Parts: sequence; structure tokens; C-alpha cells
Amino acid sequence: MAKINLRVNWQIRARKIRVIDVDGKQLGIMTPEEGIRIAEEKGLDLVEVAPHASPPVCRIMDYGKYMYEQKKRAREAKKHRRSAELKEIKLRYDTAEHDYNFKIRHAEEFLRSGKRVKVTVVFRGREIVHTDLGRKMLERVISDLSGVANVEQPPKMDGRTMSTLLSPKPEILREEEGGRDAEDEDE
Repeated sequence: MAKINLRVNWQIRARKIRVIDVDGKQLGIMTPEEGIRIAEEKGLDLVEVAPHASPPVCRIMDYGKYMYEQKKRAREAKKHRRSAELKEIKLRYDTAEHDYNFKIRHAEEFLRSGKRVKVTVVFRGREIVHTDLGRKMLERVISDLSGVANVEQPPKMDGRTMSTLLSPKPEILREEEGGRDAEDEDE
């Protein structure tokens, strides 16, 4: 999480500042001392929000509450970033049934944990003539995982590989969040 460094009250070093009230009204240009006095009368802090403006812009607000909101937003953003994690499952057009089931089970686990999954069919040597079998393999994967995944990118050929990109369904992510919250409460 990025550290937010804002100057508060007596840390403000500018000679003149533009002060904005809690409601967003401009109170005008004044010295930091006057701004701090007004903020203290309201039981709030004077926070420098735009230090590079001329003159610097300061807002009267509850600094503790502001920092709490910023940290909360950063946590939310981090939750949404987690879904960008990508796992890859590699198959061949003639992958045996047991191996296929093993890899599908892993792909489903990855999707349930909120990760995106790239499923790739690799063609070696003369196998490149069997792209139709590779496409059928990917379509089978898509249908087997349709309960937990959305197709983000349909099967497409890229050199000697054919791949598709699957992302977890939103309802699967919500179920996981609910389960994770219950686990946190137990601890």
C-alpha cells in the first residue's frame, strides 16, 4: 500500500495558502496560522491537499477519518487486483483422460480462488496438422469449466500453440469472499 504523505496543521510551510472549508467552499487565501485557527475552532485539521499549486491548496477536514478512508480504498483496490493473477494449464491435443481430469481439477481450484486461467494446447512437430483436435480439446475444457468460468478470450492459434483465457464467474468470487470472511471470524 502506498504511503500518503500530506502535511497537516503546523507541518504546512507555505507563507500563503488557499483554504477550502469542509463543505467545499473556498474561504480565500490566508496564512497557515489563520487556517489552522479556523480548523481548530471546528475541531478539525488543516490538510495540504495540493502542495504544488500556487498558492498551495489546504482543506479543513478530519485527518484521521481521511486516512482511514484512503486505506479502505487501497484495500478494496487490492482485492480487485487479485483477480488479475494468471495461471496457465498446458495440454496436448491427445492428453490422456486421467491427466486431463487432473489438470481440469487444478484449473477449477485456480478459478475458485479468484485467479484467471490460460489453457494452452501445444503442438509439436507434425502435430500442427491436428489443430482441429486441439480446438475440440479447448472447447471441452470450456464446457467442463462453464460452471465456474467465463470465456475471456475464445480459442485462438498463436504459432504452435492454441489457447483460451478463462476468468472466474462473479458469483464464484462472491461465494469465496463469503467463505473467507467466515474463516476470518472463526480465528
